[in-house]
Formats: sequence, structure tokens, C-alpha cells
Amino acid sequence: KRPRMFLLENVKNLLRHDKGKTFKIISDTLAKLDYNVKYEVIDAISYVPQHRERIFIVGTDKKYFGNDFNFKFPKHPDSKKRMKDILDKNVDSKYTLSNKLWSYLQKYAEKHKARGNGFGYGLVNLNGIARTLSARYYKDGSEILIPQKNNNPRRLTPVECARLMGFPKTFDMPVSDTQAYKQFGNTVVVPVIAAIAKSIQKSLKSSVVAIDKHRKN
Repeated sequence: KRPRMFLLENVKNLLRHDKGKTFKIISDTLAKLDYNVKYEVIDAISYVPQHRERIFIVGTDKKYFGNDFNFKFPKHPDSKKRMKDILDKNVDSKYTLSNKLWSYLQKYAEKHKARGNGFGYGLVNLNGIARTLSARYYKDGSEILIPQKNNNPRRLTPVECARLMGFPKTFDMPVSDTQAYKQFGNTVVVPVIAAIAKSIQKSLKSSVVAIDKHRKN
């Protein structure tokens, strides 16, 4: 297969992995395959109340577009969204941490704090943003915990995770909570992809028009 364009996504650390050698291999390989490549690290906080940095790589086929493909990553909005905007008011008590788990997380955090490490749970500021949702969220929900008055904190529900990733209200989740947590922790932030796709579409249309004019001449 030789797509005229492609979009790749990975964790931000791809740029630094193995002292940059991994990313160089990817870039050099795509260049040898005759693709122009542009990349950018984008933080999802412009679209959702979550700090989630990912690298996005857009490639265009030189054999079709030449060297003049004018793609630019989108300008990102100044998001005003906060965690409280995605939370449900009435949540099943099963999402509240047990006394045992909450006690364990607090002791675990204290132990690492004493060692000078930053490991620990993340109690969310409802007027702020959340940490990055990960695929391990199903285990204890420790990276994103919602404070509750006169009660232990709770984890996000799968529906709230869907909102945190920018999925539409109509998105169906016919799986268990555990599978939903894993899938949302591994997915992409939908509005980020949509914004990049629109930029690709815009560039694609303008480039195809330019190519057609060139061929007619």
C-alpha cells in the first residue's frame, strides 16, 4: 500500500526514545520511501480538560504531490473547559474508592514522597484539568480521582472517560467497565484528530487543484 497521505500518532516520548535514534529511523525510512513529513507535539488541553501530549506525524507522497504540499497543523483554541464540565452529578457508589484502597494509595504516596519521588494519586481540582488518562486506569483510578464531600474520592465512570477523550454523547460502549477504561486510556482525543483531519482535508483540496492545473498546462 502507498497512501498519498497518512497520519501517525504516538506518545511524546517517541522523540526522545533511545536518545532520538528511534524517531530518526522512522523519519529516515519515510524519507527513503519518498514522503514529505511534518510533525508536532500537541497537548489535548486545548480541546478537553486533560493534560495529554502526543506526537502527530503527517506524511505526503512526493510522487503525487511533489515537494510543494502546503500542510500546516491547525491552530488550537484557548480551551475554557474544566473537569467539572464533564462530570455527572449522580454517580453510582461502586465508583467510590473503598477505605482499604484509599488508605493504600495515601500510604503509597507518602512513602514515595519521603523518598523524593513524585509517584502518587492525582486528586483533581474540579476547576482545573486532569492528568493523562492511561490504560491502567481500571486498576485503581489513582491518576484521576474525583474528590467527594464527606466521603472517599471516586474514579471516573466510563461515560466520563469518554467525555474526557472528547467522544460524542452518542458513542456506544457495549463492553465492561474494565474494557472501557482500557480502551479509553489507549485511544486518541477525538477533537484533536478532527482538527488535524480538517487541516489535512483543506491542504489536500488545494493541492489537488494545483496539481490538476499543472497537468492541464
